[in-house]
Amino acid sequence: MFGRRTYEIFAGYWGFMRDSVNPIAAALHTRPKYVASTTLSDPRWADTTVLSDDVAAAVAELKARPTGELEVHGSGKLIRWLFDNQLVDETILLTYPVVIGQGTRLFPATGPDAALDLVDSRSTPKGLTIQVYRFDGRPHYETAPPDPKT
Repeated sequence: MFGRRTYEIFAGYWGFMRDSVNPIAAALHTRPKYVASTTLSDPRWADTTVLSDDVAAAVAELKARPTGELEVHGSGKLIRWLFDNQLVDETILLTYPVVIGQGTRLFPATGPDAALDLVDSRSTPKGLTIQVYRFDGRPHYETAPPDPKT
């Protein structure tokens, strides 16, 4: 799945690459692509479906199919919308050993808290960490006992 802007970037690059040149291009060409957009009307990359009306219902229908997983690469606005609408079952976070100090938040500044269950974690020799989390409902917070000194 893609948001419109990420889709246009991917389609403009991977959509024109021959399968024989790159295995990533071959994989992308053979899989269905879904774009959440109210402005894209004529996708030119083969096997692309635009989700424009009730995106939540369309995503729920896609998730119910037994044909594999849905993945979102990039598309920060779409990812935040999917989180807000509780349509994410699992997330893979890649943490690079670089501090940027600016940029767009992945998780919204407001909204409900979500509990995560770590199901896999690994790192690369260059320090990249890869964590796989499943969403586990709302978190349960412990309350601190009262401080007898106050």
